[in-house]
Amino acid sequence: MNMTQMESALRGLRLSGMLETLSTRAMQAQTSQEPFLETFAALLQDELDRRRSRLMDRRYKRSGLDERATLADLDWRFNPKLPRAACFELQTLKFISEGANALIVGKPGTGKSHVAKALGYQATLQGYDVRYLEADGEFARYALESSQERAQLLKDWVQSDLLVVDDLFLARRVTNEAAEVLQAIVHQRYKLRRAIVVTSNRVVQDWGKYLGDVTMASTILDRLMHRCTMLEFEGKSYRLKEAAARIAINAEPS
Repeated sequence: MNMTQMESALRGLRLSGMLETLSTRAMQAQTSQEPFLETFAALLQDELDRRRSRLMDRRYKRSGLDERATLADLDWRFNPKLPRAACFELQTLKFISEGANALIVGKPGTGKSHVAKALGYQATLQGYDVRYLEADGEFARYALESSQERAQLLKDWVQSDLLVVDDLFLARRVTNEAAEVLQAIVHQRYKLRRAIVVTSNRVVQDWGKYLGDVTMASTILDRLMHRCTMLEFEGKSYRLKEAAARIAINAEPS
């Protein structure tokens, strides 16, 4: 079997990782006079790496995350009051296997969304099925969908290994429909022991006001906080810092 035939066979077997590196590995083996098993092992590893990479890409795309955030990207020195140790403990993802939650509340611009996205991204890398949603936008979209599409959205939000609900109550008062779907999500995930990460600028004591129903807020918080790590983010705004830096650059004489 010549090189062309081998490439055709690999293509037919859908071994794209091996196909991509076959000629390189063949030249490498000839140059260094590697034993057959070493060359074959390298080709197998190429295939495994390719499949793993494509699988991670699919999980990331399915998650709805808009960036591959990491905790290493955050400037912890700028905000030394942030609960750094607790954030890195969450990044171990033990809370997902335990069916626990994380509630991150605090001032705007202090890194809540970044940490939530970093946890979501790390979970995709570790093989978890993740769904990320910006609360206002996704709940508004849910209200406009057909009953069949709503059922599919709710199923995705309930059955994923990790659900990240970002910027809850950003627009303060939510619609009755949004309040009801939030209650359904939290209730069903609680029964299934599936993890949720929630970020919000609003203190939990005011959730009843934003939901328009104190009893509903109590029901949601009761389930959300039963098995929960609660983090409070205080300090300066990263967004204001970046805006000030841009202004300073633009103000420099040319």
